[in-house]
Amino acid sequence: MTKLIEPNGYYYMVYINEISKYAGEAATLKGWVYNIRTSKKLIFIIVRDGTGLCQSIVAQDDVPEPVWETALSLQQESAIEITGIVQADERSLGGHELHVSGLKVVSQAEEYPITPKEHGIEFLMEHRHLWLRSRKQWAAMRVRNTIIYAIHRFFQEKSFIQMDAPIFTGNAAEGTTNLFETDYFDRKAYLTQSGQLYGEAMAMAHGRIYTFGPTFRAEKSKTRRHLTEFWMIEPEMAYYDLNMNMDLAEELVEFLVQEVVKLNREELEILERDVAKLEQVKAPFPRISYTDAVARLNSPAMQDRLDGMERERKAEAESLRKELASLDAEFGQAKKGRKFQIDRRRGDINARLDQVEEDLRNIPVWKKSALEKKWGEDFGGSDETLLTMDDPTPVMVYGYPAEVKAFYMKRDSENDKVALGVDMIAPEGYGEIIGGGQREDNLEILLERIREHNLPQEQFRWYLDLRRYGSVPHSGFGLGLERTVAWLCGLKHVRETIPFPRMMGRLYP
Repeated sequence: MTKLIEPNGYYYMVYINEISKYAGEAATLKGWVYNIRTSKKLIFIIVRDGTGLCQSIVAQDDVPEPVWETALSLQQESAIEITGIVQADERSLGGHELHVSGLKVVSQAEEYPITPKEHGIEFLMEHRHLWLRSRKQWAAMRVRNTIIYAIHRFFQEKSFIQMDAPIFTGNAAEGTTNLFETDYFDRKAYLTQSGQLYGEAMAMAHGRIYTFGPTFRAEKSKTRRHLTEFWMIEPEMAYYDLNMNMDLAEELVEFLVQEVVKLNREELEILERDVAKLEQVKAPFPRISYTDAVARLNSPAMQDRLDGMERERKAEAESLRKELASLDAEFGQAKKGRKFQIDRRRGDINARLDQVEEDLRNIPVWKKSALEKKWGEDFGGSDETLLTMDDPTPVMVYGYPAEVKAFYMKRDSENDKVALGVDMIAPEGYGEIIGGGQREDNLEILLERIREHNLPQEQFRWYLDLRRYGSVPHSGFGLGLERTVAWLCGLKHVRETIPFPRMMGRLYP
Protein backbone atom coordinates (compact mmCIF):
# COMPACT_ATOMS: atom_id res chain seq x y z
CA MET A 1 0.00 0.00 0.00
CA THR A 2 1.24 3.49 -0.88
CA LYS A 3 -0.36 6.76 0.28
CA LEU A 4 -0.58 9.21 -2.64
CA ILE A 5 -1.01 12.90 -1.83
CA GLU A 6 -3.19 15.16 -3.98
CA PRO A 7 -4.08 18.87 -3.60
CA ASN A 8 -7.54 18.02 -2.27
CA GLY A 9 -6.48 15.20 0.05
CA TYR A 10 -5.03 11.72 -0.37
CA TYR A 11 -5.92 8.23 -1.55
CA TYR A 12 -4.30 4.81 -1.29
CA MET A 13 -2.72 2.89 -4.15
CA VAL A 14 -3.48 -0.69 -3.18
CA TYR A 15 -2.93 -4.16 -4.55
CA ILE A 16 -6.03 -6.19 -5.24
CA ASN A 17 -5.05 -9.00 -2.89
CA GLU A 18 -5.11 -6.44 -0.03
CA ILE A 19 -8.20 -4.46 -1.08
CA SER A 20 -10.37 -5.82 1.73
CA LYS A 21 -8.37 -3.69 4.19
CA TYR A 22 -9.68 -0.50 2.59
CA ALA A 23 -13.46 -1.03 2.60
CA GLY A 24 -15.20 2.34 2.68
CA GLU A 25 -12.05 4.25 1.70
CA ALA A 26 -10.85 5.81 -1.53
CA ALA A 27 -8.26 3.72 -3.35
CA THR A 28 -6.45 3.55 -6.66
CA LEU A 29 -5.71 0.37 -8.58
CA LYS A 30 -2.95 0.34 -11.16
CA GLY A 31 -3.21 -2.55 -13.58
CA TRP A 32 -4.76 -3.78 -16.80
CA VAL A 33 -8.25 -4.36 -18.18
CA TYR A 34 -8.91 -8.09 -17.89
CA ASN A 35 -12.49 -7.87 -19.18
CA ILE A 36 -15.13 -5.22 -19.80
CA ARG A 37 -18.90 -5.20 -20.36
CA THR A 38 -21.41 -2.41 -20.67
CA SER A 39 -25.08 -1.85 -19.98
CA LYS A 40 -27.20 1.24 -20.52
CA LYS A 41 -25.69 3.39 -17.78
CA LEU A 42 -23.08 1.10 -16.21
CA ILE A 43 -19.68 -0.14 -17.32
CA PHE A 44 -18.14 -3.12 -15.49
CA ILE A 45 -14.37 -3.26 -15.75
CA ILE A 46 -12.54 -6.29 -14.39
CA VAL A 47 -9.10 -5.03 -13.44
CA ARG A 48 -6.07 -7.23 -12.86
CA ASP A 49 -2.83 -6.10 -11.26
CA GLY A 50 -0.90 -9.36 -10.98
CA THR A 51 -2.15 -10.11 -7.47
CA GLY A 52 -5.79 -10.76 -8.39
CA LEU A 53 -8.94 -9.47 -10.10
CA CYS A 54 -11.34 -6.74 -8.98
CA GLN A 55 -14.64 -5.59 -10.48
CA SER A 56 -14.78 -1.82 -10.92
CA ILE A 57 -18.14 -0.19 -11.65
CA VAL A 58 -18.41 3.03 -13.64
CA ALA A 59 -21.87 4.62 -13.26
CA GLN A 60 -22.66 7.26 -15.88
CA ASP A 61 -24.61 9.40 -13.40
CA ASP A 62 -21.75 9.43 -10.86
CA VAL A 63 -18.71 10.33 -12.98
CA PRO A 64 -17.76 13.27 -15.24
CA GLU A 65 -18.46 12.78 -18.92
CA PRO A 66 -14.73 12.41 -19.83
CA VAL A 67 -14.41 9.50 -17.38
CA TRP A 68 -17.46 7.79 -18.92
CA GLU A 69 -16.12 8.29 -22.45
CA THR A 70 -12.70 7.00 -21.43
CA ALA A 71 -14.27 3.88 -19.93
CA LEU A 72 -16.24 3.27 -23.14
CA SER A 73 -13.02 3.45 -25.17
CA LEU A 74 -11.12 0.79 -23.24
CA GLN A 75 -9.77 -2.32 -24.94
CA GLN A 76 -8.88 -5.58 -23.22
CA GLU A 77 -5.38 -5.37 -21.65
CA SER A 78 -5.22 -1.58 -21.75
CA ALA A 79 -3.09 -0.32 -18.87
CA ILE A 80 -5.09 1.92 -16.51
CA GLU A 81 -5.13 3.73 -13.19
CA ILE A 82 -8.61 3.60 -11.69
CA THR A 83 -9.78 5.36 -8.52
CA GLY A 84 -12.89 4.91 -6.42
CA ILE A 85 -14.44 3.84 -3.14
CA VAL A 86 -13.89 0.22 -2.05
CA GLN A 87 -17.19 -1.48 -1.24
CA ALA A 88 -17.74 -4.92 0.27
CA ASP A 89 -19.98 -7.15 -1.88
CA GLU A 90 -20.06 -10.92 -1.48
CA ARG A 91 -21.24 -11.32 -5.07
CA SER A 92 -18.10 -9.69 -6.47
CA LEU A 93 -14.72 -11.22 -7.19
CA GLY A 94 -12.85 -11.47 -3.91
CA GLY A 95 -15.83 -10.06 -2.01
CA HIS A 96 -15.06 -6.39 -2.81
CA GLU A 97 -15.52 -4.01 -5.72
CA LEU A 98 -14.51 -0.48 -6.65
CA HIS A 99 -17.13 2.24 -7.28
CA VAL A 100 -15.24 4.39 -9.74
CA SER A 101 -14.74 8.15 -9.53
CA GLY A 102 -11.68 8.56 -11.73
CA LEU A 103 -9.97 6.75 -14.61
CA LYS A 104 -6.72 7.34 -16.44
CA VAL A 105 -5.42 5.38 -19.44
CA VAL A 106 -1.72 4.69 -19.12
CA SER A 107 -1.56 2.76 -22.40
CA GLN A 108 -4.40 1.91 -24.77
CA ALA A 109 -4.07 -1.65 -26.06
CA GLU A 110 -4.53 -2.75 -29.63
CA GLU A 111 -7.12 -5.44 -30.36
CA TYR A 112 -6.09 -8.32 -28.13
CA PRO A 113 -5.35 -11.57 -30.02
CA ILE A 114 -6.39 -13.96 -27.23
CA THR A 115 -10.17 -13.96 -26.84
CA PRO A 116 -12.61 -16.03 -24.77
CA LYS A 117 -13.17 -18.25 -27.82
CA GLU A 118 -11.32 -21.56 -28.06
CA HIS A 119 -7.76 -21.25 -29.37
CA GLY A 120 -5.57 -24.13 -30.53
CA ILE A 121 -2.51 -24.97 -28.44
CA GLU A 122 -0.10 -23.91 -31.20
CA PHE A 123 -1.70 -20.46 -31.32
CA LEU A 124 -1.46 -20.15 -27.53
CA MET A 125 2.17 -21.28 -27.51
CA GLU A 126 3.05 -18.73 -30.21
CA HIS A 127 1.46 -16.12 -27.92
CA ARG A 128 2.88 -17.51 -24.69
CA HIS A 129 4.07 -14.03 -23.69
CA LEU A 130 0.40 -12.98 -23.59
CA TRP A 131 -1.13 -16.32 -22.59
CA LEU A 132 0.70 -15.98 -19.26
CA ARG A 133 -1.84 -13.27 -18.37
CA SER A 134 -4.81 -15.65 -18.54
CA ARG A 135 -6.44 -16.86 -15.35
CA LYS A 136 -5.27 -20.49 -15.31
CA GLN A 137 -1.74 -19.66 -16.40
CA TRP A 138 -1.57 -16.98 -13.71
CA ALA A 139 -2.69 -19.54 -11.13
CA ALA A 140 -0.16 -22.16 -12.26
CA MET A 141 2.75 -19.72 -12.02
CA ARG A 142 1.74 -18.76 -8.49
CA VAL A 143 1.63 -22.42 -7.45
CA ARG A 144 5.09 -22.80 -9.00
CA ASN A 145 6.29 -19.88 -6.89
CA THR A 146 4.90 -21.46 -3.72
CA ILE A 147 6.70 -24.72 -4.49
CA ILE A 148 10.02 -22.96 -5.16
CA TYR A 149 9.86 -20.98 -1.92
CA ALA A 150 8.79 -24.09 0.02
CA ILE A 151 11.75 -26.05 -1.36
CA HIS A 152 14.18 -23.44 -0.07
CA ARG A 153 12.42 -23.30 3.30
CA PHE A 154 12.48 -27.08 3.63
CA PHE A 155 16.21 -27.43 3.05
CA GLN A 156 17.33 -24.25 4.76
CA GLU A 157 15.43 -25.16 7.94
CA LYS A 158 17.28 -28.50 7.92
CA SER A 159 20.64 -26.69 7.69
CA PHE A 160 21.33 -27.67 4.09
CA ILE A 161 23.54 -25.28 2.14
CA GLN A 162 22.38 -24.13 -1.28
CA MET A 163 25.20 -24.31 -3.82
CA ASP A 164 25.35 -23.98 -7.58
CA ALA A 165 26.56 -26.45 -10.16
CA PRO A 166 27.96 -25.24 -13.51
CA ILE A 167 25.75 -25.21 -16.60
CA PHE A 168 28.67 -25.81 -18.97
CA THR A 169 30.32 -29.17 -18.33
CA GLY A 170 33.08 -31.15 -19.98
CA ASN A 171 31.59 -34.49 -19.02
CA ALA A 172 28.17 -36.13 -18.96
CA ALA A 173 26.45 -37.32 -15.81
CA GLU A 174 24.51 -40.05 -17.58
CA GLY A 175 26.16 -40.53 -20.97
CA THR A 176 26.39 -38.20 -23.98
CA THR A 177 23.47 -39.45 -26.09
CA ASN A 178 20.95 -36.86 -24.86
CA LEU A 179 23.16 -33.82 -24.35
CA PHE A 180 23.28 -30.46 -26.11
CA GLU A 181 26.83 -30.02 -27.38
CA THR A 182 28.32 -26.57 -27.82
CA ASP A 183 31.62 -25.02 -28.81
CA TYR A 184 33.54 -23.74 -25.80
CA PHE A 185 36.57 -21.82 -27.09
CA ASP A 186 37.40 -24.56 -29.61
CA ARG A 187 36.65 -27.32 -27.11
CA LYS A 188 33.58 -29.49 -26.76
CA ALA A 189 31.29 -28.64 -23.89
CA TYR A 190 27.78 -29.74 -22.94
CA LEU A 191 24.79 -28.09 -21.32
CA THR A 192 24.34 -29.86 -18.03
CA GLN A 193 21.82 -32.67 -17.69
CA SER A 194 22.31 -32.75 -13.92
CA GLY A 195 24.27 -30.97 -11.22
CA GLN A 196 24.56 -34.21 -9.26
CA LEU A 197 28.25 -35.04 -9.81
CA TYR A 198 29.24 -31.57 -8.66
CA GLY A 199 26.76 -31.90 -5.82
CA GLU A 200 28.73 -34.87 -4.54
CA ALA A 201 31.89 -32.75 -4.38
CA MET A 202 30.05 -30.00 -2.52
CA ALA A 203 28.54 -32.49 -0.07
CA MET A 204 32.03 -33.69 0.81
CA ALA A 205 32.79 -30.09 1.84
CA HIS A 206 29.54 -29.19 3.62
CA GLY A 207 27.87 -32.49 4.52
CA ARG A 208 24.42 -31.66 3.19
CA ILE A 209 23.80 -29.40 0.21
CA TYR A 210 21.24 -28.83 -2.51
CA THR A 211 21.47 -27.30 -5.97
CA PHE A 212 18.58 -25.63 -7.76
CA GLY A 213 19.07 -24.74 -11.39
CA PRO A 214 18.26 -25.35 -15.05
CA THR A 215 19.11 -28.64 -16.71
CA PHE A 216 18.95 -29.68 -20.33
CA ARG A 217 18.06 -32.90 -22.13
CA ALA A 218 18.32 -33.33 -25.90
CA GLU A 219 15.92 -36.26 -26.03
CA LYS A 220 13.81 -36.15 -29.18
CA SER A 221 10.63 -36.68 -27.22
CA LYS A 222 7.28 -34.97 -27.71
CA THR A 223 5.39 -36.46 -24.78
CA ARG A 224 3.43 -34.33 -22.33
CA ARG A 225 6.05 -35.04 -19.64
CA HIS A 226 9.13 -33.76 -21.48
CA LEU A 227 10.87 -30.42 -21.83
CA THR A 228 14.36 -29.81 -23.21
CA GLU A 229 15.04 -27.17 -20.54
CA PHE A 230 13.71 -27.64 -17.03
CA TRP A 231 14.61 -26.98 -13.40
CA MET A 232 15.96 -29.55 -10.97
CA ILE A 233 16.34 -29.57 -7.22
CA GLU A 234 19.20 -31.91 -6.29
CA PRO A 235 20.11 -32.50 -2.65
CA GLU A 236 23.24 -34.51 -1.89
CA MET A 237 24.05 -35.85 1.57
CA ALA A 238 27.21 -37.35 3.04
CA TYR A 239 26.70 -40.41 5.25
CA TYR A 240 23.20 -41.08 3.86
CA ASP A 241 22.22 -44.55 2.67
CA LEU A 242 19.32 -45.40 0.36
CA ASN A 243 16.71 -45.62 3.12
CA MET A 244 17.70 -42.26 4.59
CA ASN A 245 17.55 -40.83 1.07
CA MET A 246 14.02 -42.16 0.55
CA ASP A 247 12.91 -40.78 3.91
CA LEU A 248 14.12 -37.31 2.95
CA ALA A 249 12.46 -37.41 -0.49
CA GLU A 250 9.17 -38.50 1.08
CA GLU A 251 9.34 -35.74 3.71
CA LEU A 252 10.10 -33.09 1.06
CA VAL A 253 7.20 -34.02 -1.22
CA GLU A 254 4.71 -34.23 1.64
CA PHE A 255 5.81 -30.75 2.77
CA LEU A 256 5.45 -29.26 -0.74
CA VAL A 257 1.94 -30.64 -1.17
CA GLN A 258 0.85 -29.37 2.25
CA GLU A 259 2.21 -25.89 1.52
CA VAL A 260 0.36 -25.67 -1.82
CA VAL A 261 -2.91 -26.88 -0.27
CA LYS A 262 -2.53 -24.35 2.55
CA LEU A 263 -1.41 -21.31 0.53
CA ASN A 264 -2.94 -21.73 -2.93
CA ARG A 265 -6.62 -22.51 -2.38
CA GLU A 266 -7.73 -19.75 -4.76
CA GLU A 267 -5.28 -20.84 -7.46
CA LEU A 268 -6.25 -24.51 -7.17
CA GLU A 269 -9.91 -23.53 -7.51
CA ILE A 270 -9.13 -21.55 -10.68
CA LEU A 271 -7.26 -24.58 -12.02
CA GLU A 272 -10.25 -26.79 -11.11
CA ARG A 273 -7.89 -29.03 -9.17
CA ASP A 274 -9.41 -31.70 -6.93
CA VAL A 275 -7.94 -30.53 -3.62
CA ALA A 276 -9.32 -33.59 -1.80
CA LYS A 277 -6.82 -35.74 -3.69
CA LEU A 278 -3.92 -33.56 -2.63
CA GLU A 279 -5.08 -33.58 0.98
CA GLN A 280 -4.59 -37.36 0.99
CA VAL A 281 -0.89 -37.04 0.21
CA LYS A 282 0.52 -37.93 3.60
CA ALA A 283 3.55 -39.99 4.59
CA PRO A 284 4.39 -42.79 4.64
CA PHE A 285 4.26 -43.40 0.89
CA PRO A 286 4.06 -46.97 -0.43
CA ARG A 287 7.48 -48.49 -1.18
CA ILE A 288 7.85 -51.40 -3.56
CA SER A 289 10.88 -53.10 -5.06
CA TYR A 290 11.33 -53.05 -8.81
CA THR A 291 11.03 -56.86 -8.84
CA ASP A 292 7.69 -56.74 -7.04
CA ALA A 293 6.53 -53.93 -9.31
CA VAL A 294 7.16 -56.05 -12.41
CA ALA A 295 5.28 -58.92 -10.78
CA ARG A 296 2.37 -56.58 -10.05
CA LEU A 297 2.25 -55.45 -13.67
CA ASN A 298 2.36 -59.05 -14.94
CA SER A 299 -0.32 -60.31 -12.56
CA PRO A 300 -3.81 -61.49 -13.57
CA ALA A 301 -5.12 -59.05 -10.98
CA MET A 302 -3.77 -56.15 -13.07
CA GLN A 303 -5.54 -57.45 -16.19
CA ASP A 304 -8.78 -57.85 -14.20
CA ARG A 305 -8.39 -54.31 -12.84
CA LEU A 306 -8.00 -52.91 -16.35
CA ASP A 307 -10.93 -54.94 -17.67
CA GLY A 308 -13.08 -53.48 -14.91
CA MET A 309 -11.85 -49.97 -15.66
CA GLU A 310 -12.69 -50.41 -19.34
CA ARG A 311 -16.27 -51.42 -18.51
CA GLU A 312 -16.64 -48.48 -16.11
CA ARG A 313 -15.32 -45.98 -18.65
CA LYS A 314 -17.59 -47.27 -21.44
CA ALA A 315 -20.64 -46.99 -19.19
CA GLU A 316 -19.59 -43.50 -18.09
CA ALA A 317 -19.03 -42.36 -21.67
CA GLU A 318 -22.51 -43.55 -22.67
CA SER A 319 -24.08 -41.75 -19.71
CA LEU A 320 -22.21 -38.51 -20.44
CA ARG A 321 -23.25 -38.55 -24.11
CA LYS A 322 -26.90 -39.05 -23.16
CA GLU A 323 -26.75 -36.11 -20.75
CA LEU A 324 -25.09 -33.98 -23.40
CA ALA A 325 -27.82 -34.79 -25.92
CA SER A 326 -30.49 -33.93 -23.34
CA LEU A 327 -28.87 -30.57 -22.60
CA ASP A 328 -28.55 -29.79 -26.31
CA ALA A 329 -32.26 -30.47 -26.79
CA GLU A 330 -33.15 -28.21 -23.84
CA PHE A 331 -30.88 -25.32 -24.80
CA GLY A 332 -33.05 -23.81 -27.55
CA GLN A 333 -36.07 -23.33 -25.24
CA ALA A 334 -34.14 -22.35 -22.11
CA LYS A 335 -34.12 -18.90 -20.55
CA LYS A 336 -30.92 -16.86 -20.36
CA GLY A 337 -29.94 -17.95 -16.83
CA ARG A 338 -30.56 -21.61 -17.61
CA LYS A 339 -28.59 -21.32 -20.86
CA PHE A 340 -25.61 -20.15 -18.83
CA GLN A 341 -25.97 -23.19 -16.53
CA ILE A 342 -26.27 -25.51 -19.53
CA ASP A 343 -23.15 -24.05 -21.14
CA ARG A 344 -21.14 -24.59 -17.95
CA ARG A 345 -22.37 -28.15 -17.56
CA ARG A 346 -21.65 -28.91 -21.23
CA GLY A 347 -18.10 -27.66 -20.70
CA ASP A 348 -17.69 -29.94 -17.67
CA ILE A 349 -19.12 -32.92 -19.55
CA ASN A 350 -16.91 -32.42 -22.59
CA ALA A 351 -13.81 -32.11 -20.42
CA ARG A 352 -14.65 -35.33 -18.58
CA LEU A 353 -15.60 -37.07 -21.83
CA ASP A 354 -12.21 -36.21 -23.30
CA GLN A 355 -10.51 -37.85 -20.31
CA VAL A 356 -12.75 -40.93 -20.46
CA GLU A 357 -12.14 -41.37 -24.18
CA GLU A 358 -8.39 -40.97 -23.64
CA ASP A 359 -8.53 -43.70 -20.97
CA LEU A 360 -10.40 -45.98 -23.37
CA ARG A 361 -7.71 -45.46 -25.99
CA ASN A 362 -4.97 -46.11 -23.44
CA ILE A 363 -6.36 -49.17 -21.68
CA PRO A 364 -5.52 -51.68 -24.48
CA VAL A 365 -1.98 -50.23 -24.57
CA TRP A 366 -1.69 -50.50 -20.78
CA LYS A 367 -2.89 -54.10 -20.78
CA LYS A 368 -0.36 -55.14 -23.40
CA SER A 369 2.49 -53.22 -21.76
CA ALA A 370 1.76 -54.66 -18.31
CA LEU A 371 1.50 -58.24 -19.55
CA GLU A 372 4.72 -58.07 -21.58
CA LYS A 373 6.91 -56.19 -19.08
CA LYS A 374 10.13 -58.13 -18.41
CA TRP A 375 12.60 -57.85 -15.56
CA GLY A 376 15.50 -55.68 -16.66
CA GLU A 377 13.44 -53.19 -18.69
CA ASP A 378 13.00 -49.64 -17.51
CA PHE A 379 9.49 -48.42 -16.74
CA GLY A 380 7.67 -46.27 -19.25
CA GLY A 381 4.78 -43.88 -18.78
CA SER A 382 2.17 -46.64 -19.00
CA ASP A 383 3.90 -48.72 -16.33
CA GLU A 384 4.18 -45.73 -13.99
CA THR A 385 0.50 -44.92 -14.44
CA LEU A 386 -0.54 -48.47 -13.60
CA LEU A 387 1.72 -48.74 -10.55
CA THR A 388 0.10 -45.68 -8.96
CA MET A 389 -3.48 -46.01 -10.16
CA ASP A 390 -4.84 -47.19 -6.80
CA ASP A 391 -2.74 -44.95 -4.54
CA PRO A 392 -3.56 -41.34 -3.58
CA THR A 393 0.09 -40.74 -2.71
CA PRO A 394 3.25 -41.12 -4.77
CA VAL A 395 4.77 -44.60 -4.91
CA MET A 396 8.50 -45.20 -4.36
CA VAL A 397 10.03 -47.94 -6.48
CA TYR A 398 13.54 -49.01 -5.44
CA GLY A 399 16.12 -51.61 -6.41
CA TYR A 400 16.16 -51.14 -10.18
CA PRO A 401 18.27 -53.27 -12.53
CA ALA A 402 21.77 -51.82 -12.56
CA GLU A 403 21.83 -51.89 -16.37
CA VAL A 404 19.14 -49.19 -16.65
CA LYS A 405 20.75 -46.88 -14.10
CA ALA A 406 23.71 -44.51 -14.32
CA PHE A 407 27.31 -45.65 -13.86
CA TYR A 408 27.68 -43.91 -10.48
CA MET A 409 24.82 -45.82 -8.82
CA LYS A 410 25.97 -48.16 -6.06
CA ARG A 411 24.91 -51.79 -6.39
CA ASP A 412 23.26 -54.00 -3.83
CA SER A 413 25.91 -55.91 -1.88
CA GLU A 414 23.67 -59.00 -1.99
CA ASN A 415 22.79 -58.81 -5.69
CA ASP A 416 25.18 -57.13 -8.13
CA LYS A 417 22.44 -56.89 -10.77
CA VAL A 418 20.45 -54.47 -8.61
CA ALA A 419 21.25 -50.79 -8.12
CA LEU A 420 20.49 -48.95 -4.89
CA GLY A 421 18.32 -46.45 -6.73
CA VAL A 422 14.80 -45.14 -6.24
CA ASP A 423 12.18 -43.40 -8.36
CA MET A 424 9.21 -41.59 -6.86
CA ILE A 425 6.17 -41.86 -9.14
CA ALA A 426 3.37 -39.34 -8.72
CA PRO A 427 -0.24 -40.55 -8.77
CA GLU A 428 -2.95 -39.72 -11.35
CA GLY A 429 -0.67 -40.57 -14.27
CA TYR A 430 1.92 -37.82 -13.69
CA GLY A 431 4.88 -40.20 -13.69
CA GLU A 432 8.32 -39.94 -12.15
CA ILE A 433 8.98 -36.75 -10.22
CA ILE A 434 12.10 -37.91 -8.34
CA GLY A 435 15.02 -40.10 -9.30
CA GLY A 436 17.96 -40.80 -7.06
CA GLY A 437 19.88 -43.30 -5.01
CA GLN A 438 23.06 -44.17 -3.19
CA ARG A 439 26.31 -43.35 -5.00
CA GLU A 440 29.21 -45.71 -5.55
CA ASP A 441 31.86 -44.71 -3.00
CA ASN A 442 34.52 -47.32 -3.86
CA LEU A 443 37.27 -46.01 -6.17
CA GLU A 444 38.11 -49.30 -7.92
CA ILE A 445 34.48 -50.19 -8.56
CA LEU A 446 33.75 -46.71 -9.92
CA LEU A 447 36.75 -46.94 -12.27
CA GLU A 448 35.40 -50.25 -13.53
CA ARG A 449 31.95 -48.75 -14.15
CA ILE A 450 33.44 -45.84 -16.10
CA ARG A 451 35.30 -48.30 -18.33
CA GLU A 452 32.16 -50.44 -18.78
CA HIS A 453 30.24 -47.38 -20.00
CA ASN A 454 33.09 -46.32 -22.33
CA LEU A 455 33.34 -42.92 -20.65
CA PRO A 456 36.50 -40.78 -20.90
CA GLN A 457 38.34 -41.42 -17.64
CA GLU A 458 40.35 -38.19 -17.87
CA GLN A 459 37.15 -36.11 -17.79
CA PHE A 460 36.18 -37.80 -14.51
CA ARG A 461 39.56 -37.40 -12.81
CA TRP A 462 38.19 -34.80 -10.39
CA TYR A 463 35.16 -36.99 -9.66
CA LEU A 464 37.40 -39.96 -8.88
CA ASP A 465 39.36 -37.76 -6.46
CA LEU A 466 36.26 -37.69 -4.26
CA ARG A 467 36.86 -41.43 -3.70
CA ARG A 468 40.60 -40.96 -3.15
CA TYR A 469 40.35 -38.37 -0.41
CA GLY A 470 37.92 -39.25 2.36
CA SER A 471 35.26 -41.27 0.53
CA VAL A 472 32.10 -41.97 2.54
CA PRO A 473 28.68 -43.49 1.82
CA HIS A 474 26.49 -40.77 0.32
CA SER A 475 23.18 -40.38 -1.48
CA GLY A 476 21.00 -37.86 -3.23
CA PHE A 477 18.14 -37.35 -5.62
CA GLY A 478 16.74 -34.95 -8.18
CA LEU A 479 13.21 -33.56 -8.13
CA GLY A 480 11.86 -32.21 -11.42
CA LEU A 481 10.15 -28.91 -10.70
CA GLU A 482 7.92 -28.81 -13.77
CA ARG A 483 6.55 -32.33 -13.33
CA THR A 484 5.82 -31.54 -9.70
CA VAL A 485 3.99 -28.35 -10.68
CA ALA A 486 2.00 -30.26 -13.31
CA TRP A 487 0.88 -32.84 -10.74
CA LEU A 488 -0.08 -30.37 -8.03
CA CYS A 489 -1.90 -28.09 -10.49
CA GLY A 490 -3.58 -30.98 -12.31
CA LEU A 491 -2.16 -29.82 -15.66
CA LYS A 492 -1.95 -32.34 -18.46
CA HIS A 493 1.21 -31.01 -20.10
CA VAL A 494 4.42 -29.66 -18.55
CA ARG A 495 4.52 -26.90 -21.17
CA GLU A 496 2.09 -24.95 -18.95
CA THR A 497 4.26 -25.24 -15.83
CA ILE A 498 7.14 -22.96 -16.88
CA PRO A 499 6.85 -19.39 -18.17
CA PHE A 500 8.54 -20.03 -21.52
CA PRO A 501 8.76 -23.76 -22.31
CA ARG A 502 11.51 -25.15 -24.49
CA MET A 503 10.54 -28.33 -26.30
CA MET A 504 11.53 -30.16 -29.42
CA GLY A 505 10.48 -27.72 -32.14
CA ARG A 506 9.67 -24.87 -29.73
CA LEU A 507 12.21 -22.04 -29.33
CA TYR A 508 9.81 -19.08 -29.67
CA PRO A 509 8.95 -16.80 -27.98
